[in-house]
Amino acid sequence: MFRTSIILLTAALAALVAGSGASGRPAAIPTLKGTVGPSFTITLKRNGKRVTSLKAGRYRIVVTDKASAHNFELEQESGGKFERDLTNVAFVGTKSATVTLKKGKWKYYCEPHEATMFGVFRVK
Repeated sequence: MFRTSIILLTAALAALVAGSGASGRPAAIPTLKGTVGPSFTITLKRNGKRVTSLKAGRYRIVVTDKASAHNFELEQESGGKFERDLTNVAFVGTKSATVTLKKGKWKYYCEPHEATMFGVFRVK
């Protein structure tokens, strides 16, 4: 009887542990928030703080473009090849994209004003 109780208890605990780790839901993708304009500003933030370093992986980037004179581009400068226009110059509004960030140095910028409107961060 005691042995049967231990076996049943062990089986129940194993089912509980397996169920808690495999809920069937995919892990939430972290969100980064980009803003460009209306003046000559561009930012990329996570949880309200400017992005300077991230772990490699998938991210959802939500960009709010506040001016038809600007755009928001994302580029991997070292460690690989990636360049993507998240908004174009004529666009005003909000767009989102899911991207996979790989190790290296990354840059976000406004293409027409790249010399003054940019930011950089590292992916580790």
